[in-house]
Amino acid sequence: MKKTFLVLPLALLVSGVANAATDNPFYAGARLGNSFYNITDSTNSINLDDKNLSGGVFAGYQITPWFAAEVGYTNLGSASVTNGQGKFTAQGADLVGKYSYAINDKFDVFAKLGVFYYDWNAKNGATGDDNGWASTAGVGAEYYINNNVSTSIEYQYYKDVAGADIQFAGVSLAYHWGAPAPVVAPEVVYVDQVSVATIDELKLTVPFAFDSSKITTGDAAQLAPFEARLDQYPDATITVVGHTDSTGPEAYNQKLSQQRAEAVAQALRTHLNVGSDRILSEGRGELDPIAPNDTTKGRAENRRVDIIAPELNIETVTQVVAK
Repeated sequence: MKKTFLVLPLALLVSGVANAATDNPFYAGARLGNSFYNITDSTNSINLDDKNLSGGVFAGYQITPWFAAEVGYTNLGSASVTNGQGKFTAQGADLVGKYSYAINDKFDVFAKLGVFYYDWNAKNGATGDDNGWASTAGVGAEYYINNNVSTSIEYQYYKDVAGADIQFAGVSLAYHWGAPAPVVAPEVVYVDQVSVATIDELKLTVPFAFDSSKITTGDAAQLAPFEARLDQYPDATITVVGHTDSTGPEAYNQKLSQQRAEAVAQALRTHLNVGSDRILSEGRGELDPIAPNDTTKGRAENRRVDIIAPELNIETVTQVVAK
């Protein structure tokens, strides 16, 4: 038995590297079993009583996942003198450290090491009342029925209780509590917030020389806002409409107006590398004058290309937290 007692501290060191199987730090319980006395006494011969009912209560706190501090009261029963004249009883307070190792999420093994403050009483004619401190160590296995209830089988050894070595073997039931309530993050509900931005219509009129479909360098530079519109808004389109004055045959003027419109449209397409589906061109010939064709000034105003970027409604969807 002495060898067993010396090996227990080593077992505690090994067991101190594991996790306990519950998140509740506080626990309390009761244990019940049998105790066995071994007394070295040259004057008294002590019988070992295998039916020596023993038990106690205990409470503890799980300081770390693998280590708990535990206190308790244990009644270790009694041992009778062989000649029937007297018996000894032992009881006291345990103060131990409990080291646990988790086999899985339900099953732990553990070891205990600490001290026992005993009260030793001699009764029925026996002598030798005593009290004091004894060392104690134990091992066991614990099964967690759920996160609050566990049951154990355990063995504990009490060294030199008023000269007696006492062994206890039994079962226990413990209740665990005190885990903080889980933090539940508030549910965040998002809704789509739709906003519409209106981009105003953009217009420009580019003049052309008599009988010409060539856009000048200066006029080409004025196309920058339309280029920016096409580049910034993928849904934007531009319509280019060519016009002429009334000089010459109507069919000729129609063709010339188309050439003027296409010259402007091509200048935009080439610079931005966009297709004809976004830049549309058409010719109106001499059908839509903006000034009288019977004056030189009026005819000059009618030789033109109108560039139109229609109004845009840009819809933006933003996720916001619902109130």
